[in-house]
Amino acid sequence: MTAEKSAAAMPDATYFDQWYADMSTSPVRDAIWARALGLPPRLRSTSTLSWQGIGELTEELSLPQDGLLLDIACGRGGYGIEVARRTGARLVGVDFSAVAVEQARAAGARLLPAGRAEFRIGALVAAGLPDGVADGLMCVDAVQFAEPPLAALREFRRLLAPGGRLAVTCWEVVDPSDERIPSRLHQVDLRRDLPEAGFVEVEVRDVPEWRRAEREMWEEVVAVVDSDQAMRSLQAEGRRSLEMFDSIRRVFATATAP
Repeated sequence: MTAEKSAAAMPDATYFDQWYADMSTSPVRDAIWARALGLPPRLRSTSTLSWQGIGELTEELSLPQDGLLLDIACGRGGYGIEVARRTGARLVGVDFSAVAVEQARAAGARLLPAGRAEFRIGALVAAGLPDGVADGLMCVDAVQFAEPPLAALREFRRLLAPGGRLAVTCWEVVDPSDERIPSRLHQVDLRRDLPEAGFVEVEVRDVPEWRRAEREMWEEVVAVVDSDQAMRSLQAEGRRSLEMFDSIRRVFATATAP
């Protein structure tokens, strides 16, 4: 997900089905994304987490060997697959787009040993999994789609076993009084909501270096002259993102289930 997309009205699963379908036919888009974020071509990204960011997220999750990692709002699965590759964790990815889930299944079958990954349809606030099932849970740039975000954080707490680690990346507004930013991002306050959801050892930090990579990516996207339909849509998104770029900050939150 991206900050601009997160700031718009809530898209439904049908919207994202088409979004992921278009993405799969746009090699130009994937090449720009990989180059700007330092990602290997095998990693099919759907958000703006960089290679450096994946390393930081993996370290903070502290997954045990053969533990269970949940990737909620997994999209095409690339980030969760990479964390599972690095840690030896088993992976369950959840997304409400059936098209994204099918793409993630194909990637998981290609990049992880047989039986180590499962991808299923579910929601931020209702993953459809048992209580306390996970050793670690990641949600990359999607918590703002929950109504409200606190409901998703409570679901994450339900899914984690005692001692399980949470890693969330997203955006927050710089100035709470800035009415130019749509209300969806104004609802995101991880410092406030993670303790309310029942987490301890909460840490939330700005990551301006991730944000710089994001700006470079958008600048490269809007400069493309010949583009396919997916790229034209992405360019419109990029122009809007750059217009409000300095009004939003990139944040990375970690917490522990007691």
